[in-house]
Amino acid sequence: MTENRYSLAAFVNKTLDRDLQQGLFELESDRMLDINLNGEVWIKMGAMVAYTGQVKFVREGLLDRGLGNLLKKAISGEGTQLTKAMGHGSVFCADSGKKITILQLKNEAICVNGNDLLAFEMSLKPEIKMMRRISSMLAGGLFNIRLEGTGMVAITSHYDPLTLPVTPNSPVTTDPNATVMWSGNLEPELKTDIQWKTFIGRGSGESVQMLFRGNGFVVVQPYEEVYYQNIQS
Repeated sequence: MTENRYSLAAFVNKTLDRDLQQGLFELESDRMLDINLNGEVWIKMGAMVAYTGQVKFVREGLLDRGLGNLLKKAISGEGTQLTKAMGHGSVFCADSGKKITILQLKNEAICVNGNDLLAFEMSLKPEIKMMRRISSMLAGGLFNIRLEGTGMVAITSHYDPLTLPVTPNSPVTTDPNATVMWSGNLEPELKTDIQWKTFIGRGSGESVQMLFRGNGFVVVQPYEEVYYQNIQS
């Protein structure tokens, strides 16, 4: 009985790809996204782990997100690399084993940390949002993408995300490296408490914080994700 439980056939059957009939985006597991492609969709560059069918991948062109966004990328050195998946088939995406959450936007807007954006429909309008103060570079990875419209988006987080409500009487302050997403109407402010020892050794993420005021929400993860490549740029 035990031998059958651990047989190769049992393993294949347990891990076999199954059509869950959930539409364009569906979760094969908490950490694997299955895109039932029939047309085009944006995915994070390097996120594809496998695909079936007739699929072509085209790297995002310089002007795909408009001249304004191109200038922002050139000036700030910020942005996230996207690939356009085109064709018909199943595209399986993952990102360093992070947990995946699928959201269906209905004429709504969200801002997502650029590193936590996994995939989104072409119907959503993307816009790079720049942090206003140069001190944001101390935290690394502090750029985000605002998505607006109607369509599906998949985001990632280390472990289970936590959503905190933001109200005029109850602002929320977060660690930038633990901040995943927030409602599209909020404009975070950067708070700094920089000391030379913090600056030289990077110290803890608490030296730079994001302050959210107004009405909305902010999503954080129980993990401080540091983006070393951005510190060098």
